[in-house]
Amino acid sequence: MAGSKKKGKMAARKRAAELREALLEANRSYYVLDQPTMSDAAYDRLLRELAGIEEAYPDLATGDSPTRRVGAPVEGPFRSHRHHEPMLSLDNAFNADEMREFDGRVRRGLERGEEGEPVRYTVEPKYDGVSASLVYEKGRLAVGATRGDGGTGEDVTAQIRTIRSVPLALHPGGGRAPARLEIRGEVLLPLERFAAVNADQEEKGLPRFANPRNATAGSLRQLDPAITASRGLEFIGWGVGAVEGRRFASHSDILEALKGWGVPVSRDVAVCAGIDEAIAAHQEMEARRDRFPYELDGVVVKVDSLEERDRLGATSRHPRWAIAFKFAPRQETTRVREIVVQVGRTGILTPVALLEPVTIGGVTVSRATLHTAGEVEAKDVRAGDTVFVQRAGDVIPEVVSVVPGKRTGKERPFTMPSRCPRCGGEVEEVGAYTYCLNSSCPDQVRGRILHLTSRQAFDITGLGTKKVDQLLAAGLLAEIPDVFTLAERRDDLVKLERWEEKSVANLLEEIQRARRVPFDRFLAALSIPGIGATVARLLADAFPTLEDLRGAGEEALLEVDGIGPELARSVAHFFAEEHNWANIEKMLAAGVEIIYTEKLSDELAGKTFVLTGSLESLTREQAGKAVTDRGGKVASSVSKKTDYVVIGANPGSKADKAAKLGVETLDEKAFRKLLGL
Repeated sequence: MAGSKKKGKMAARKRAAELREALLEANRSYYVLDQPTMSDAAYDRLLRELAGIEEAYPDLATGDSPTRRVGAPVEGPFRSHRHHEPMLSLDNAFNADEMREFDGRVRRGLERGEEGEPVRYTVEPKYDGVSASLVYEKGRLAVGATRGDGGTGEDVTAQIRTIRSVPLALHPGGGRAPARLEIRGEVLLPLERFAAVNADQEEKGLPRFANPRNATAGSLRQLDPAITASRGLEFIGWGVGAVEGRRFASHSDILEALKGWGVPVSRDVAVCAGIDEAIAAHQEMEARRDRFPYELDGVVVKVDSLEERDRLGATSRHPRWAIAFKFAPRQETTRVREIVVQVGRTGILTPVALLEPVTIGGVTVSRATLHTAGEVEAKDVRAGDTVFVQRAGDVIPEVVSVVPGKRTGKERPFTMPSRCPRCGGEVEEVGAYTYCLNSSCPDQVRGRILHLTSRQAFDITGLGTKKVDQLLAAGLLAEIPDVFTLAERRDDLVKLERWEEKSVANLLEEIQRARRVPFDRFLAALSIPGIGATVARLLADAFPTLEDLRGAGEEALLEVDGIGPELARSVAHFFAEEHNWANIEKMLAAGVEIIYTEKLSDELAGKTFVLTGSLESLTREQAGKAVTDRGGKVASSVSKKTDYVVIGANPGSKADKAAKLGVETLDEKAFRKLLGL
């Protein structure tokens, strides 16, 4: 009996070692090499098996076991941790001239004249997260600490251990681990996870986090590591502090070693010969800033040679060999002058903050959306408040949060009006939104006409905001069908201020050209609530004609993949409204022709494609049409149900997600071959 128990334990010991090695290698492949070797489900099965062995044989559990990621809650305040070497902050530069001044200081420090050999710099993303120090002793994680004041941080080892991208034991791929190694890097919350965390906060009735960095800091300071683990934090290494038993020649060498040891490092590091190349690298990275899965606020430019760094030294606050070259800001503070209500083309009443103008990312912002009355209440935004305003890419600026300490007591709370502020019509609350029920509301009409002329609808150039407003004021437009009868009002058009025969002729010619429109773009032009270009394409693919779609009830609409109950109700309600159908009949009577496209084949039936990046030979619209013409479907996001992700130039985070989920990817050549193009 004793012999069989001993044999059982020996087998368990061997299996536990195999499982730990397999899980360690899977983590390295996933987070460092970006080449997943197993699915999440397979990883979880191995992890559960290892946990079972360790539960049966507690003495077989090791401190660096993947099962030990979540420890016991911390009692009381965090202990302090003294960094062996200070974690200095970086000086900042905001333009190319300041970067050249930095280069001049470096060259003088290295006694290298203006005509001498260019300084070799590395340029890497400056992630907007929480800097941390990971101390490894004999290759095993011993301490994880925040930067703190640079000299002393907080010991958050239990929380750091929950981050799956942090290796609990260094991988041998980087060579023999030093006796003591301090790895420095950034703890981050990916943007997708940030949205999910804020949604969870709202569901629990808790305040939203202002930005990913704020959420990361809050997650790291949770006394219960299980909460930290649930947030989905990640770690990216960008350097080392104290090292015992290993020497490096350059920053590039450090990053290669970190990668070998299983520590994730940025895949977007540029090695530059001179400051001009570094400035160009900054410009290139800022141009694709919105395609990163994390929030970035600039790049870090570092002298690559460690020997040259030693010669340059540091001030009491900043290293002389590195600088943060910031991007144009996304967030600024300003004052809310007033909160007004805007009426959209589908009747939604949206609170909008009128701001004291502020420049964000090179754009002057004087208005910011507050989305819904519920969000105004949750953020407690009042007229007169000082607020953080954010602008990201082409996204409409929004108020992120209030600065309560700036309040004077004179601020005025917001209340959603009981009637439409534009037409005085009745309003109705539907879920989180408030709607004006008068479809003839002037603001709704204006919005519908402007949308109809947009690129994703009829694509009528020459009918911009100013001209539409002028035509509305003159009584030449009253609803969307009137766009197609403007030819009958030619004499009236010519009489308008700043109009002449040629401009009128050009506009009428453009309208005539635009009358023939594909079915999906016709549907997108109708301003059906919730129906944009993607959903319009789904409907056009599912129903052969407009009459078929009009006759479909909610049940038939729900059978369309990608159409949920809310969208089904919206479509059914739209076509049931006599006013809406009357407008459609007027458009058809005015010469609008819907182009119905028959599928070339069903060879891709049941296959879902996601497109990311730009293709050389096809526009995004042409590529999508080529898929749907063959019976396939184009989705906007990657999931486990996705069959192919088509990757063009400068792909976004969808390419990374495809790799993580193991979804097959196609370059442009393979995509064209699959479609027979």
